[in-house]
Amino acid sequence: MTPFVINLALAVGWAALFSAFTLPSLATGFAVGYAVLWLLSPIFGDSRYCRKLFDLLRLTLHFLWELLVSSLQVAWDVLTPMHRSRPGIVAVPIDAKTELEITTLANLVSLTPGTLSLDLSSDHKTLYVHAMFVDDPDNIRRDIKQGMERRVLEALR
Repeated sequence: MTPFVINLALAVGWAALFSAFTLPSLATGFAVGYAVLWLLSPIFGDSRYCRKLFDLLRLTLHFLWELLVSSLQVAWDVLTPMHRSRPGIVAVPIDAKTELEITTLANLVSLTPGTLSLDLSSDHKTLYVHAMFVDDPDNIRRDIKQGMERRVLEALR
């Protein structure tokens, strides 16, 4: 049995224990089951299932941080009389292979204020990004590759 199936069985068992097969009861059972599986993971061996939640949480927190910082940067540039924006298009080589990885990365880049995913090369190895503040294109590439892309790949692989 896979850890996910065991987790579902624990969620159903939790709901049966409290005689409440409602969505909140099943969700609570799923969370408790996940915690049990995580605590018992050293006994049953290392499982990607137990680490995936933390990878998704790290991706979410990284995105929220980027969202906050870039929102403040764009707002500051719009509200102050001196505009510091230097827009440009940057070609970012990517390591994402699957459609889900590429789509997730492109959407998270587009959701971040000041950046927009424009296109993907025909060989699916380069993402073209329009950025509002392109003082150093290498810095933009590095931020996307070592920040957003790395966390997307950790969460989805």
